[in-house]
Parts: sequence; structure tokens; C-alpha cells
Amino acid sequence: MLDLGLSKMALIGAVALIVIGPEKLPRVARTVGSLLGRAQRYVADVKAEVNRSMELDELRKMKESVESAARDVQSSVQSTAAELEKDLGSVGTELKNLERDHAEDTSGELWRSTLDAASQVVPAYRHPGKNFRLKRGAVPRWYKTRQGGLRTHVQSGAARVARFRPKKR
Repeated sequence: MLDLGLSKMALIGAVALIVIGPEKLPRVARTVGSLLGRAQRYVADVKAEVNRSMELDELRKMKESVESAARDVQSSVQSTAAELEKDLGSVGTELKNLERDHAEDTSGELWRSTLDAASQVVPAYRHPGKNFRLKRGAVPRWYKTRQGGLRTHVQSGAARVARFRPKKR
């Protein structure tokens, strides 16, 4: 790169003053400065574009790795589900065989009643209804009026003090 020190900058300034002249030197310096600024902005834009493209490549690779991991997990879950389904099917056939074998036995009735009790459906949850807690926890209006706790109009603290202040005679 260019190794510009203070002495070289002073030499370049002196030569420019002699060659260009003192009248045109400020305008030329402004033009050179603006050109250098444009060049620096262009270089910064190119660097940013290269960095963005590198980040996009990294993101694509990361996306592919995540997708492959998701496919692996999905295939393992599907295979496990298929194995469980096969095992449950074999257990079901074994239960049917046992039920048929025990139907001829004298204890078949006990076995059948045990299976019937196990296969009973549990009743579904029924929501108690709208405003359940409000209805259950509400204090009756007659009790509130008896205790003096029924307020129909809400007042501020200052209004309450003024209301209950003894009247001047």
C-alpha cells in the first residue's frame, strides 16, 4: 500500500500549490476529497455485499442441516409409531385369544366382567357453566344491605370525608 507519512503529505501539498496555484487549490482539494469519499463508500458497499453473500451461504447450509435433522427426527418418530402400532395390534390379538380361551372356562364369567369393568368409558368433563365462581362466591344482596356494605355510587376519599364531616352550626 501507499506509505504516506506527514513529510510526504507536506511534499505533495507544496507541489500541488506550485502546479495548480493558490486560487484553484481549494476547489481541487474539495473535488479530490469528494472522489476519495465516493471511493471509500464504494469499497464499503462491496465489502458489505461480500459479507452478506457469505452470510447467506452460511444460512443456506444451516437451513439444510436443520431440514435434514428434522427429516431424521420425523422418520424416527414414524418408525417408532409403526413399531408401537404393531405391538399394540399383537397385544389386541392376544387379548382376544385369551378372552376366547377363557370363555369356555368356568371362570369365564369373572374374566368377562373384569374386561367389561375395565372397558367402561369414563364420563367426559362437563364445564360447570358461565360465571361459576362469580355465582358461587357472590355475597347475597340482602346480606350486604344489612351489613352496610352495599355501595351503589363510588366516591373518592375526599368526597367521602366531606360527606361525613360534621356540619358547622
